[in-house]
Amino acid sequence: MAATPHRNAPAVDGLVGGLLAVVAEQLGRPLPARLEQAFRRVHRHRFLPARIWLRDGTGGYELVDRAAEPARWMTAAYSDEPLVTQFTDGLPSSSASMPSMVARMLLLAGLGERPPGREIASPRVLELGAGTGFNAGLLCALLGDRQVTTVDLDPLLAARAGENLKAAGYAPRVVVGDAADGWPPGGPYDVVLATFSVDHVPPAWLTQARPGGRIVTPWTSQWCRYGTLSLTADEQGRAEGRFHAFASFMQMTRPRTAGVGPASVPASSASGEGAAEGSSTTLSPWAVAGGDLDAEFHIGLVVPGASFAWDTSGEHTHTRLEVADTTTGSWATVDYDGRTSAAFTVAQAGTRQRLWDEIAAAYRRWEQLGRPGIDRYGLSVAGRSAMVWVDSPATAVATR
Repeated sequence: MAATPHRNAPAVDGLVGGLLAVVAEQLGRPLPARLEQAFRRVHRHRFLPARIWLRDGTGGYELVDRAAEPARWMTAAYSDEPLVTQFTDGLPSSSASMPSMVARMLLLAGLGERPPGREIASPRVLELGAGTGFNAGLLCALLGDRQVTTVDLDPLLAARAGENLKAAGYAPRVVVGDAADGWPPGGPYDVVLATFSVDHVPPAWLTQARPGGRIVTPWTSQWCRYGTLSLTADEQGRAEGRFHAFASFMQMTRPRTAGVGPASVPASSASGEGAAEGSSTTLSPWAVAGGDLDAEFHIGLVVPGASFAWDTSGEHTHTRLEVADTTTGSWATVDYDGRTSAAFTVAQAGTRQRLWDEIAAAYRRWEQLGRPGIDRYGLSVAGRSAMVWVDSPATAVATR
């Protein structure tokens, strides 16, 4: 059920005002008046369950229970932080996104303000991933209930979102379904807006977007879960647009599939170290997996399927970068002996030959391009095919 204020909780208006000030600081400017008004009308706490989880700063999560800590719970509700609202098999499976991220995506979708002469009489929006219903509530406040359709795969989440929306006074169409399929009965849409990350654009989104309409979605790859993609659809069912350097969202859930994440390399697998090809590299493993988001974003785009994990246990060497392609079973390791950073020992094996060499080549290409930031990348999509480019489609860096 939707949350209601507790008598010992801080006043909502003050909390909303504080949140809007933080969001404005994050964006570098105040929100447009109509979007600010939507945030003031749609109270975030009404869309949250009684138990939420905050990041604890050590990679874990800390429970905040409204019954036990009402003031802290309300303060968390109006913080510019992602709040986990559901766990499945011990892992976060639903969350309330950071309000500043929500605002950025609405602005990218062209829903925060309407430039003179470019208004759409009745913009129709397909939201993919209902979550708590908060984002759909903002859309209803901006556009009206009849213009908003929200889809969620999880029937329980969809039902809760519908209840939260009803309690807050909104009634968009709430649908249970696979977000990858969109929702054809409500199309075509002026905006297709995802609240989870994808590593490709589902073809159904292209066919359901009106020519000139926008598709906005967080982006992910096995190597780097970061970035947001904003596309404009054309009359031929294609779309083109750019990436933007913000957002890290949960990945799209598909029916009967498990989430895939970085996998540990089977250094002692049936193939054994003896089956691996040994070599050395002068490229530091930290250059490609040490936190440089621009480099990691590039590698994620041009070496699809590759993921990494660090082994600092000392079992094999001082520090090991483990690289894997879980679809083929291919893997590589890059070892630092704790003494010299002039060269690193490499082992690689599997049907995807020389996985580390692919990554090293991708990094060199990134350097040749001038070490571009995420905002310089774009994507052109047609059906199931896509081309990644830097600055313009004339400089293609990968096809997918």
